[in-house]
Amino acid sequence: MPPSLTFIHSLLLFSTAFIAGGLNAVAGGGSFITFPALIFTGVPPIAANATNNTAIWVASLASAGAYRKDLGIKREVFLLLCGISLIGGTIGSVALLYTSSDVFKKLIPYLLLLATLVFTFGDYLRNWLQLQSQKSSPESIPLFNLVLAQLAIAIYGGFFGAGLGILMLATLSFLGIKSIHTMNAFKTFLGSCINGIAIIPFIFAGVIAWHQAILMAVGGSLGGFLSAHYARKLEPQLIRKFVLVVAFSMTIYFFVTS
Repeated sequence: MPPSLTFIHSLLLFSTAFIAGGLNAVAGGGSFITFPALIFTGVPPIAANATNNTAIWVASLASAGAYRKDLGIKREVFLLLCGISLIGGTIGSVALLYTSSDVFKKLIPYLLLLATLVFTFGDYLRNWLQLQSQKSSPESIPLFNLVLAQLAIAIYGGFFGAGLGILMLATLSFLGIKSIHTMNAFKTFLGSCINGIAIIPFIFAGVIAWHQAILMAVGGSLGGFLSAHYARKLEPQLIRKFVLVVAFSMTIYFFVTS
């Protein structure tokens, strides 16, 4: 059973979700703040992951709607990737539910380290993949390889999820997409599929801390909405540096305390 919400815990969760919503809209990496915040307020690790996933999904729905006009590739490819994302998200979330709390607690530092490294080097990976994609047409890319990569990412997203968006941006480079707006649109839609389908097994298992999830969904949505108006005034690289400091700090903390 998740702990009851105190005023201090409510303020902490709402504030961190608000900040994370803004971070996700500008540079990504919001889960590095929200997931540890749930742990610090006494939510068990698996429930914290499921709750964080639910809050992120609700907050991302508005972004998905805003990006719908930027989808600019074949409908068949889009539907295929959506289907693969739903399958992978289901597999990942069910795998999480069959993982014991002790094992998952021990995995947390390594999962955070993986997500931190992905966040740190994600731009370099994406730029390299885009460079490779310029040497070939989208038609020459083996569809099986693309599907396999998205399936692996979706399974990871259903199981944990931090760094998911950056991994998808790297994978989408294989499509030969040049527009960052189109890539962000795909990332948002596919991420919504993964996080959304993962909620269903979590609901049946009863592991979502609903009061915390709703509070964080409101905070994250508000933070994301307001950041849309001020994002142009913020320096993305400065925000990324802040996220990296938080990410490495949280990773080290969980390694020390695990």
